[in-house]
Amino acid sequence: MSKAPKSQARRVAHPAARKPPATTASNTIASPDWRDRARNYAVLMRLDKPVGWLLLLWPTYWGLWAAAKGLPSWSLLLIFTLGVIVMRSAGCVINDYADRWLDGRVKRTAQRPLVDGRVSPREALMVFVVLLLVALMLVSFTNTLTIQLAVVGAALAIVYPYLKRHTHLPQLWLGVAFGWSVPMAYAAQKGEVDQIGWLLFLANVLWSTAYDTLYAMVDRDDDLKAGAKSTAILFDDLDLIVIGMLHTGFLYAMWLVGTRLQLGHAYTLGWCTALALIALQHWIARTRHRDDCFRAFKLSHWAGAALWLGIAIDLARSAIATS
Repeated sequence: MSKAPKSQARRVAHPAARKPPATTASNTIASPDWRDRARNYAVLMRLDKPVGWLLLLWPTYWGLWAAAKGLPSWSLLLIFTLGVIVMRSAGCVINDYADRWLDGRVKRTAQRPLVDGRVSPREALMVFVVLLLVALMLVSFTNTLTIQLAVVGAALAIVYPYLKRHTHLPQLWLGVAFGWSVPMAYAAQKGEVDQIGWLLFLANVLWSTAYDTLYAMVDRDDDLKAGAKSTAILFDDLDLIVIGMLHTGFLYAMWLVGTRLQLGHAYTLGWCTALALIALQHWIARTRHRDDCFRAFKLSHWAGAALWLGIAIDLARSAIATS
């Protein structure tokens, strides 16, 4: 059989060399259009999961209403509502950046954008910086004390994600970081943080530590395998007992807040609703199954909402009665 000329063989062997490369799935992922990119950033910031910012929003509202002894300034209400969403988003971004080494090993977090490559680490840091600048712009419309407290709050949020490598108490740190919104809101409205403001802060630290320990119970088995640390691992079989103690301290602190603000029946009803919801959380989580713990966690923000509603209604009644 006669052989084809070398030049012809080269043309036959490499026919694709003269054609443009085909579009592949990997190319599409690497270079998404602006809609895909925006969607990936939204998922990175957890904008599709409002439970997180609601858990931060209700205590912020406690602080605003308590400091105002009624309806707070509309401008501050707008600033802190937007600020809660922005800072919670920033916290999620820096958390995912810090947890790149862990999230792929945890069932609940294995599909996050930084794990599967939809968002690069560099992009995540850029998003985080932009969110911090937006938060700084918002807080610049408040007073000096609030701005100073905001700097501390930003530091708390940045440090938190790195703690699970070194301590079993990252949930306590998160409680302080989430609770910091209370003195900020209080200072913005009143110009100072008095005993009621710090009592609300303490209540929120206890509450946040409790519900975030429930959240950590969802990932406990995966965290143990990956070498991460949490209060759920630290407390082990005593987890629900310790969570119950934290919830008891939280409810007692909020009862003291109601007493010092001289709140009435609406707040008592809100407080009892929070108590019932917390009891329901413990009942659901008693199995310690992953899905049950997550269901229990997601109920948490309703307790905060019930307490805020009680505060708002009774302070509004008091303001009307004295006007």
